[in-house]
Amino acid sequence: MPDTPTDWPALVDELNRLLRLKTTPIGMKLFERVEDMQAIPKIRRPSAIHTADQIVAQAARLGFTVGITREDLVGAQCGAVLGLHPQDDEWLSGQAMAGVWFATVEDSAAHQRAMSVVPHGRYRAIAVSPLASGRLDPPDICLVYATPGQMILLINGLQWSGYQRFDWSVVGESSCADSWGRALATGQASLSIPCFAERRYGGVLDDELLMALPPADLPKAIAGMQALAKNGLRYPIPQYGIQADARAGLGASYPARKPG
Repeated sequence: MPDTPTDWPALVDELNRLLRLKTTPIGMKLFERVEDMQAIPKIRRPSAIHTADQIVAQAARLGFTVGITREDLVGAQCGAVLGLHPQDDEWLSGQAMAGVWFATVEDSAAHQRAMSVVPHGRYRAIAVSPLASGRLDPPDICLVYATPGQMILLINGLQWSGYQRFDWSVVGESSCADSWGRALATGQASLSIPCFAERRYGGVLDDELLMALPPADLPKAIAGMQALAKNGLRYPIPQYGIQADARAGLGASYPARKPG
């Protein structure tokens, strides 16, 4: 039987209902042929040189559907994370970031080697678009910006059924490698603390974290958060009071259960 098409608007509506997100959830998709990227309905192509953070922001902050190639990106760093630029010896050397973000070229090179990146050679273009538009159906990954309070409930939703412990990395600057780089390379949900460049050039808000996850994880997380909400564990999280007797609150969440 054919797969049931994903109702992206309904999925995003439920995600927003559960988490009250301030930023538009978006999708990201890699393309082996530039022509396939250009065939996406209402695709925009940059008229200037940008960082990948800016391209992602145009989808998440402005609702645009945008496609790029390596030639649209400034420098090698963004393109290398997305697999559009080779992770060659020059890039791995870290020369460009030594003395800027790291004390020595050895420190900078160690940072480059620590980054999660899409292997170079297969892809020629990438596009981003609001999930609700359905224009990247399906995207390779979904990107969700959220506050720490929203994000922990999203994580709790992922862990509700089929529990797994999540271990995520922090490379520091170029932390897009921790989010979309890692998720594209591994197909696994990946959390990051957006870096200086993402906040300066990508408009990421001071209180936002970023989760990149495969599309199949989004319904799973939503179903988990719906189950948690039935237990009274929902966003916004009401503060109980730092000096109140905690027994009444805990009793509501953990009622006495009969054995068996």
